Amino acid sequence: MAYAFTNSRGVKYYLHSKKVNLKGGREQTIFFFARDVRPGALDAVPAGYQVIETAKTGMPILKKA
Repeated sequence: MAYAFTNSRGVKYYLHSKKVNLKGGREQTIFFFARDVRPGALDAVPAGYQVIETAKTGMPILKKA
């Protein structure tokens, strides 16, 4: 089951991760929230991160703890 976060406006977002290749050839894992469950959905917040909500839009983001 994908990790779900409901913001203060009542909108539910699901946490995902994806591996991307940077211009220098290095591979990096990115984390993002989406309103629907897609491939790459995570079951929990990664260790060392916390979910916060932006004040203006209510969009959740991951922040290093």
